[in-house]
Amino acid sequence: MKYYLGIDVGTGSARAGLFDENGALLATAKHDIKMHHPHTGWAEQSTVDIWQAVCHAVRQTLTAAALPGDAVTAIGFDATCSLALADSDFQPLALNDSGCDVIVWMDQRAVHEAAACSATGAEPLRYVGGTMSPEMQMPKLLWLKRNRPDLWAKLGYAGDLSDWLTRQATGHNTRSTCTLTCKWGYMPHHTPGWDRGFLAQIGMEDVLERAQLPETAAPVGSAIGTLTTQAAAELGLHPGCIVSAGMIDAHAGAVLSFALVAPSAIPHTLGLVAGTSNCHMALNPQALTVPGVWGPYRGVVLPDYWLNEGGQTASGALLEHLIANYRGADNYQPDIHGNIAQALLADYDSGRDPAPATHILPDFIGNRSPYADPSLRGVISGLTFTDAETTFRHTYWAAATAIAYGTRAIMARMSEHGYQFRHIVLTGGHAKSPLLTALYADATGCDLILPDCDEPVLLGSAMTACAAAHGGDLPRALQQLAPSSRILPANPMRQALHQARYEHFSALYRNYQSRPRTVS
Repeated sequence: MKYYLGIDVGTGSARAGLFDENGALLATAKHDIKMHHPHTGWAEQSTVDIWQAVCHAVRQTLTAAALPGDAVTAIGFDATCSLALADSDFQPLALNDSGCDVIVWMDQRAVHEAAACSATGAEPLRYVGGTMSPEMQMPKLLWLKRNRPDLWAKLGYAGDLSDWLTRQATGHNTRSTCTLTCKWGYMPHHTPGWDRGFLAQIGMEDVLERAQLPETAAPVGSAIGTLTTQAAAELGLHPGCIVSAGMIDAHAGAVLSFALVAPSAIPHTLGLVAGTSNCHMALNPQALTVPGVWGPYRGVVLPDYWLNEGGQTASGALLEHLIANYRGADNYQPDIHGNIAQALLADYDSGRDPAPATHILPDFIGNRSPYADPSLRGVISGLTFTDAETTFRHTYWAAATAIAYGTRAIMARMSEHGYQFRHIVLTGGHAKSPLLTALYADATGCDLILPDCDEPVLLGSAMTACAAAHGGDLPRALQQLAPSSRILPANPMRQALHQARYEHFSALYRNYQSRPRTVS
C-alpha cells in the first residue's frame, strides 16, 4: 500500500492529510498560524511560523495514522497565494520588527500599484480579465520597490507561498505553472513566458533577477525533487519522499472538483471552492476571455485545459464578521452558523423569504469578480428598529443570499462569453452548511455535486503527489483517488423568490456603482 500526504497552508492554519492509494483519508491534523495586521487593509505572516506549523501538522498526522514517516511515498503542497520574501541566502526578509516576511493574499496595500499595472494594457492583462488585482504578486512587489527600497536592495527571492514551501522542502528553486501563471503574469503558452516589455513599463526590469524567477515552470502533478535531509527530519518523513509542484489552495480544490465529472462534462461544470473567500473555477479546451474574471490560464489545474477564475474576496469572512459584530448572534450559541442556518431553513423550506426587505452587497473589502473593483464596499439595505436577534437573523440571511448571488453574477458573466454551466461542484467549508448548499443550488439553478470527502483540498494536493510518484500522470491519479459524490438538485419552486431578490441585488449594485466617488 502506498500513502500520499497533502499539505494545505490556509489563511489561519496549516493542515496535513494522509491518504492511501485508493483515496481513503487515514488521518488529519492542523496547527494555527499567526496573522499580523500592522495597518488597516494589511495582512502579514511569518514563514518561520508557517513552516513550524506545517511540521507540527505533518507529525501529528503521522502519529494519528500510526504510520512511520518512511511509509509516505510523496507529498504535495498547496497554499494561499501569499507572497514570501527572502534574501539571497533564502533567509527571511522581514517587513518589520514582528519578523513577518509574508504579505498575505488578502492584503490590499498595492491598490495603486495594481492600477498602474492595469493601465499599461500589456499582453499579460489579457489573461487576468483586463485588470490586475492588488492580490497578485507583481503589484505587491512593485509596492515593495516603491515604498521599501531598503528591502528591495536586499531581496534575493520572492515566491508564492506554495513555491516557498517546495523550495524549503527540496532546496530547488522550481516554480509551479499554477502559481506563476495565475498570480505573476507568466504566460506558459508564450516563448518566452515573461513579458519584459510589461515589466519595463512598470519599472520592474530587475524583478526576474531579484526574485529568482525562472524562465520555465513545473506542470501540475510533476515531481520537482525529494526532501532534503533537514526537511525530512523536521517533517518526520524520509529523504526519498517525492515532492510535487506546489499549487494555490483553491486550485488544489479544483483538481478534486473536476475529478468527479466525466471529461465531456468538464466545460459545463463550475468548481466552487468556498470558505473564507470563494473561488469559481471553470475549465475549457478553448481560451475564453471573460472581462472581470481572471484567465484564461493554460494548464494550471488540468493539462490541456484553460482556466477562468472568478472570485469573491469575502464570503465566509463576511458571515464571521456579522457574528463578531452583531449582539444578536449570541442567541444562537454555541454553534452559531449551524443554529442560525436551521432557523432560516425553517422559513425557507416552507417557501417563505425569511427577510424580504433586507439586502446586502457583500464586497466589504472590494470586488474581485465580475466587476474587478477593489474600491467597492459593502452595503446593507432594509434594516429597521427591531430587536438584536431579529436584526442578526435578517442580516445573516441577506449576507448568505448575497454570497450566492455574487456567484450567480460571476457565472452569468462567464456565460456571456462562452460557458454553459449545468453543475457546480462545491468544496470547502460551505459544503458543510445546509443553508449555503441550498442557496448555491437554488439561486443559480444548477445541481450541486458534493464530494463524499471531508478534506477536498488536502485530497487535491495528495492527487498531485500521487501523480508526481507516477511520472506526472495527473489523469491517472485523479481516477485512482477520486471519491464518490452525491447530487443536491436545484429546487425550481424557489426560482421566483431568488429571481426577485437577485433583481434587487443587481439594482443595488447599479445604484452603488453610480454613486459620487467623493462626498464633501
